[in-house]
This record gives sequence, structure tokens and C-alpha cells, in this order.
Amino acid sequence: MSARRRTALALTTAAVTIPLLVGCGALDKALDCVKTADAIAQSVDNLRQAVSDIAENPLQAEQALDRIDEELDSLKDRTDDADLGKAVDDLTDGVDKVRTDIKNGDETPDITPITDAAAEIGKICTP
Repeated sequence: MSARRRTALALTTAAVTIPLLVGCGALDKALDCVKTADAIAQSVDNLRQAVSDIAENPLQAEQALDRIDEELDSLKDRTDDADLGKAVDDLTDGVDKVRTDIKNGDETPDITPITDAAAEIGKICTP
């Protein structure tokens, strides 16, 4: 099973389970976290594809990084969880590093920090 499918399955399970575990305010916050984590996972998958095709279309990688940044901004505004905040910061740092590597002409930027931080966000957002 691919990492994307595992993440999607975990997020779907969380969406079904969360209403049983938390109150309304916390439920809204948890569902926002799940939705954002899913969007980040999709954006990271898009980044993986874009990086593999970077020589042919470097703009596609920039667009994928921009989408991750947008999702991170959204998540930062809604969280006060320290672990989630650290994972968001780690993902932001990874995005910045990959963006710099691409601007410097690296056609094989290391996206491991991005995928690791995205996986951590997925874990944190899953109850």
C-alpha cells in the first residue's frame, strides 16, 4: 500500500472516529487538521512527481511547493499544539531548502525532510 493511500486511510478513519472522541469545538479543529494533513499529503505527492520531472518542467515543482506553503499557512493559523507546530516548522524549513536547491539549479533536490515532516503531521492529526 502506498504512503499516500495509508495516509488517506488513516485520515478517513480519523474523520469517522473523531466525532466519537471529542466535543464540537475540538471536533472542528481536529477535522480541519485532518483535511489540511490530507491536502499536504496530496501536495507532497505532487511535489514527488514534479521533482522527478524537474528537468522538463521546473515550474511544476515551484507550484507544488507553493501549494504546500498555502496549506501550511492555513494549518499554522489553526493550531496551538506544540508537536504539530514543530512538524509544521520542519515542513516549512524543508520547503524552503528544496525551493533554494531548485533555484540554485539542483535537478535532484532531497525532499526527504518534506516527506518526513508531512508524515509526522499526518500522525499528529490522526487520533
